[in-house]
Amino acid sequence: MGNELAEETTLQEQVDEQKSGVQQKYGTFGGVFVPTLLTILGVILFLRQGWVIGNAGLLGGWLIITLAFVIVTFTALSMSCITTNIRIKAGGAYSIISQSLGLEVGGSVGVPLYLAQTFAITMYIFGFREGWLYIFPGHYAILVDFVVFGTLFGIAFMSAKLAFRIQYIILAVIVGALISVGGTIFTGAMEHSIQWWGAFPGAPENGFEGVSFWVVFAVLFPAATGIMAGANMSGELKNPKKSIPLGTISAIVISYVIYMASGYWFARVAPVDELVSNYNVMIDYALWAPAVLGGLLGATFSSALASIVGAPRILQALGDHRIFPGGEIFSKLSENGEPRNAILLTGGIVLATLLLRDLNTIAPLITMFFLITYMMINLVVFVEQWMNMISFRPTFTIPKFVPFIGTAGCLFTMFIINSTFGLVALGFVVLTYLYLTNRKLKVPYGDMRSGLFVSLAEWAAKRVSLLPENNERAWKANLLVPVRSARELRGSFSLIRNLVYPKGSVKLVGLSGTGDDSKLRDSLMDFAMSFSRENVYAKWSVIDSDNFKEAILNSLQTLQGTFFRPNILFLRLPNHKRYDEEIHSIINQARLNNMGIQLYVEDTIAQLGRSSSVNVWMRERSPDWDLSMELGNIDLALLTAYKLKMNWNATMRMITVVDESQVEQAYNYLENLLDVARLPDVQPHVEIGTFKEAIQNAPQADVDLMGLPQDPDLDELRLFVERTQSACVFVADSGNENILA
Repeated sequence: MGNELAEETTLQEQVDEQKSGVQQKYGTFGGVFVPTLLTILGVILFLRQGWVIGNAGLLGGWLIITLAFVIVTFTALSMSCITTNIRIKAGGAYSIISQSLGLEVGGSVGVPLYLAQTFAITMYIFGFREGWLYIFPGHYAILVDFVVFGTLFGIAFMSAKLAFRIQYIILAVIVGALISVGGTIFTGAMEHSIQWWGAFPGAPENGFEGVSFWVVFAVLFPAATGIMAGANMSGELKNPKKSIPLGTISAIVISYVIYMASGYWFARVAPVDELVSNYNVMIDYALWAPAVLGGLLGATFSSALASIVGAPRILQALGDHRIFPGGEIFSKLSENGEPRNAILLTGGIVLATLLLRDLNTIAPLITMFFLITYMMINLVVFVEQWMNMISFRPTFTIPKFVPFIGTAGCLFTMFIINSTFGLVALGFVVLTYLYLTNRKLKVPYGDMRSGLFVSLAEWAAKRVSLLPENNERAWKANLLVPVRSARELRGSFSLIRNLVYPKGSVKLVGLSGTGDDSKLRDSLMDFAMSFSRENVYAKWSVIDSDNFKEAILNSLQTLQGTFFRPNILFLRLPNHKRYDEEIHSIINQARLNNMGIQLYVEDTIAQLGRSSSVNVWMRERSPDWDLSMELGNIDLALLTAYKLKMNWNATMRMITVVDESQVEQAYNYLENLLDVARLPDVQPHVEIGTFKEAIQNAPQADVDLMGLPQDPDLDELRLFVERTQSACVFVADSGNENILA
């Protein structure tokens, strides 16, 4: 069943890649940086930042800006971290959360995120209308709304590529607006003394009755959001692992500089009384007012455009996984890769909300849904870091305090802005989660939930049993180690410890047929305590049997039904041939029980040497050298080598042997594999000639890992120790390991 699920998962991923292959068009600048920057440089910059500075003063305003950007920057760092650890698909934040915490959690956040993104389109249209009526007060408001909506919908329906091209024009308009503002430096307009800390007088709407620091923070905070504008296009980026971190963080840094600089400009260009009473200070004091008006219109239009392009992509991803009944309708793509059905539904919702004429009552709820999304992304990374699973190998690493502060900051901001709407939003997410739990969604990939539940408590066992058994992302090394004698185990102790540390486990099974097994029991208990002192979870038991093979086979079958069941059989191949026949039978039985195998052949002279280098041997892949999710019998070998590399701080090489004509293809394949597997510090190495020549000429290692043949010649395996002059571990996959997960 595990193998069938693995094949189904691989097929699903191939289908996803084929679907996304039509769409993957956009690079870092156009696909992430520009939409993110334009969404952050929105209406608050042009119409509300002056009010913030007038209330809080320059230092207070800078503090508010910094706090807001710290929260979203930490979220962006968390998003960048997790993005480089998964194969992110369409849906942006939804894809990130669902691949880590499961479809139920991902869907419970993805549905409100889609609604928030859709309602935000209406909010941006209303903002555009206000700016337009400032210029043309005689125009009909509802007509302006419908014309803007029709323009936005037409652009999104035709092509996202057209939308991104238009955003370049809008970017130029906003740059022109900022230049017009900055140009006042040379006109003498910046003549007022700075108020460093404000009196927080409030706003005209409340009769200047006064406000608190946190109320002013709540007004400015939405300006710092919008960091998902690029991530929402994850399914259509050429290289999302590179583009999302680089584009998002660059946009945030530049936006922060602009907000801080414009805060200084506001503090110098107008008196405090005017800053708190006149929302059009930037327009009135700019070098050329029409440029700022163009920037204001461009900011709201670009934000609406990014949302009307991004929201259907979230709906498409939700439909792909059948999060709601009939969702497959919205997962369909047109010939040019556009989710037309999802765009139609999104347009219909926007059109309906335009008729309501006012969304101010639910505007805080929209902000809450965004904050919950940001909080969950931080929480995903925090949990992944806490669990310390081997599958968590992001190429963009961050300190552990970053996701923690990001999670706490988002939760804090929710209740600072509006505690009532915060509770309503959380309640909506919980209800959606309960609904999706009852839907019994079909999970197309493994996630980290099983590892989390096992780590937390025993009560999670039932929940874990509902998840796919082939949970490649939660894989860890759980060794079953048969023990004939304490002396034999003592020689393998260091290697076993480093094969499982820090999150794996060891199950020691002693074989005693003498009737007096007290000495063996004491030894196993001592070794189990030694493993525990090395922070390795270890359990032991003794089987009274004269037949070593029968006892091991019984152990294999019995332990398959346990909760913390072993997934790797660790065997030691002695120098003599006395046990060859039964070892051969045990290997075959382990394969039938879908267990991985690690057959250790000790170098009696060098033993483990300096424990500073590891070689992994991989068979050549001619003639095609195609990289797929199915690598053959190499996943467990690579995972084993990676454990040794990390625990020994060792050098790791990946070696293959080819003829001279295939050297370039072999290097390209190895480099591609190491990149996809997120193993950047591993050296690819290609040997030319026969395998027998290669193992003698290859760089020396302390341990060489090789695939265990289907019908191994144990004498030949012993010879490899002499040929490599190192200890060897022969490895067979169970089918449940995946170095690419």
